[in-house]
Amino acid sequence: MAETLVNRKRFTTTLDNKLLIALRKMSKDTRINISKLIDEAIEDLLKKHKRLN
Repeated sequence: MAETLVNRKRFTTTLDNKLLIALRKMSKDTRINISKLIDEAIEDLLKKHKRLN
């Protein structure tokens, strides 16, 4: 059965190999899901460029 996502949307992208390796290691070391780390990174980027409402 498919997982129901509330307040989230699936999307697909690609990453530089070095970024993905570092992201997976950080996730493992911190025990924070990759999706949460990506949320934080994108939120920081949007705030930096004043694009977040």
